[in-house]
Parts: sequence; structure tokens; C-alpha cells
Amino acid sequence: MITPTPIASDAAHPPPRSILRERRFVRLWCGTTASGLATWALPFILGLAVLDRSLTAAGLGIVLAARTVGFLVAVPVAGVLADRYSRRAVVLWAGLAAALATPLIALGLGRSVLLMSAAAAVVGAGQGACRPAFQALTAEVVDAGRRRQANAALTLAVRVTTLVAPTATALAAVVLDTWTLLVGTGLLWLIAALLPSRSLRAPAPAADRASLLKEFGEGVREARRHPWFLAGLAALAAVIFTGYSATGVALPLVSRDRYGTEAVLAAALTAYTLGALAGAVLVARWRPRAQGWAALAGLALYGFAPLSLLLPVHPAAVFAAYAIAGLGIELFNVPWFTATQREVEPRLLARVSSLDFLVSYGLAPVGLAFLAPAVDAFGLRPVLAVCALVCFSAPVAAALVPTSRNFSRRERRTSPGVALVTPTE
Repeated sequence: MITPTPIASDAAHPPPRSILRERRFVRLWCGTTASGLATWALPFILGLAVLDRSLTAAGLGIVLAARTVGFLVAVPVAGVLADRYSRRAVVLWAGLAAALATPLIALGLGRSVLLMSAAAAVVGAGQGACRPAFQALTAEVVDAGRRRQANAALTLAVRVTTLVAPTATALAAVVLDTWTLLVGTGLLWLIAALLPSRSLRAPAPAADRASLLKEFGEGVREARRHPWFLAGLAALAAVIFTGYSATGVALPLVSRDRYGTEAVLAAALTAYTLGALAGAVLVARWRPRAQGWAALAGLALYGFAPLSLLLPVHPAAVFAAYAIAGLGIELFNVPWFTATQREVEPRLLARVSSLDFLVSYGLAPVGLAFLAPAVDAFGLRPVLAVCALVCFSAPVAAALVPTSRNFSRRERRTSPGVALVTPTE
């Protein structure tokens, strides 16, 4: 059980001020949202370039792959730099790099895939550098008692962006050409670079700095101090490797072959986003007693997505399964981010966050590359069955790890089945 903090009176402890009324957080939220819009819009804009034949499908794949490589290379480096220097400065330079590289993608359109790929790698590096810096900057801007609400607001912005970016891009394409749309994403990166407030954290002393590799290793050692973090990250990696891959590969196949229409694909992805929006709203207020176990249970809900593709069900059941999966992923994400900000040593937070993003984002393309050959070798239904089993079982296994009950090393056992936790939120 969780020992409650005594409250003398409502007058002595007034309700906390809404996080959306804090100027520093609102600026951070807007900057994060701008970077999310730029990130999600780029693939759709390049897809429009394929439709108007200024870019080939192969060229599109190369450019997006270059962006992913840039992201994965930058994430661990940025984690170290964001802990070594100002997190705000890392966001500034990463956003400026992406803003300046984006027009080069437009310049290479129809001329040079090599130039587009090099520029996309820089944009991906800017995106990757921003992620751990934004995560650590949130912990600086927001006090511990409201970080759950702040993380819910940030993830809500991500989901709204996912829902809005494709439609907004399609509508803008009616009046603007592809070149102008690409330059517009550069302006979004400029907003992301300039908008967040100045960091209040002092840079690490120069005498304490080691090589980038050694400093990243220090972050890995910090992560190993938290069994709940390693277990949760392993469960998340397993779900991404299998469940996300099933969505990327199997859902289009099932939509086409079983239901005879791509509308099922679009509706399922929309249902997932709407479920995630509902999850972000719910988790901002919900305080389960065993926060870690509740989060892992939410992660396990993703198993319903491949399960719905395995069974010959009505399309409505597929939509419901994807809505549940979206709901569950946010029931995991918000407590996960909040616990990381609370439990990890502040000077190492960006490095530990970069490890999180490196594993979770890095495994997504690997899983996609693995699943298609597996379907060819073993068939769609056995692969989906394995994916569903992994999605359900990996979070359960993580829940068995000590300290996973509340995502906290401060848990201590007093008797079998009873855990006392010092409240920190």
C-alpha cells in the first residue's frame, strides 16, 4: 500500500495550479508540439512528391532511412551533451540544425537524392537530439508534483499531432507546392528551437567531463541501478519489436486480403490515435496504487492489436482492439516518463532518457525488417500469434521484477505481499 501524505486543510494545501498556466511549461509544450508537427509532416510531404513524380518510391525510402540513421546516431550523443551543457542549448542548436537542413531537402527535390538524404540525416539528428533534451528539460521546468500532468499534456500533443499532421498537410497541399511545404517544416523546427525558455541548470564543470563514450556509459550504469527501468525497457522493446511491426506489416495485408479495402487500415490507425488521446486524458488524473503494475498492464493491452488481426472478426473488432492498444500505450508512457524523471539522478537524466529512446526507436525499423521475411517463411497467422503472445507476456514478466510495482527503488518490503513506498509525487 502507499502511505498517504497527511493534509491539514484545503486552505493550507490549495489545489495545485494547472500546468497549462505555467508560462515556462507552455513554451516548452509549444516547442515540443512544433517539433512533432515537423517530424510527422515530412514523410507525408515526401509522399506527395512521389505522387507528383518529383521523387521516386526508392528515393523516398532512402531519404527516410537517412533520417532514421541520423536520429539513432544523434540520440546517445545528445543525451551526453544535454547532461554536460544546458538542455536548452541542445534544443536550440538541434532545432536550428534541422531548420537549416530542411530547405536543402527541398533544394534536392527532383535533382539529387544524395543531397536530400544528407539533409534528411541532419534533420533526423536534430530530431534525435531534441528528444532526450526535451525529456530532461521537462524535469527542470516542472516541479515533481505536477510532472505526471505535464507528461500527459506533452503526450496529448504528440497524439493530436499524429492525427492532425496528415490532414493538415493534405489540405495545405491544395494551395501550396511540395517545395513550400518542405520549407514550412523548417519554420516549425525554427519555432521548436527558439520557443522553450532558458534552462536554469548550470552546466557540468569542465574538470568533471570525460569522453562522450565514458559519459554515456555512466548513464547506462545509472539505468542499471533501477531494475524497474531495465525490466520496463525490455518489455517496451519486445512490444515495439513485435506489436508495432505487426501494425506496420500485417495490418495493411489483412486490410487488403481479408476485408478488401484499405479503409480498414486507415480506420484502425485512427482508432489507435483516438484511444491514445483518451489514455493521455485518463492518466493525467488517475493515480493507481501500484503505478508500475498499472502501467505495465496498459502496455500489455497492445497485444489485442495483433490478436485482432489473427482472428476472422468484424472490422469493428479490429478498430476496438487498436483503440484499446492506443489507450494502453499512454497508460504506460506517462507513468514511465514521470518515474524516469523522478527516480534517475538529475545530472544523468538526459543520458538515461537517450538510452530509452535509442532502444525503443531503434528496434522499430529492425522489427519491420524482420517481420516481413518471417511472414513469408512461416505464414501470417503463426507470426501474429507469436506477436500477440510476446505483447501479453513481456509486461507480465517485467512486473515480476522487484521495484516494478511502483517504478521506484524506494519500495521496501515489510511483509509478504505488502510494499510501502515513500510518496514522491
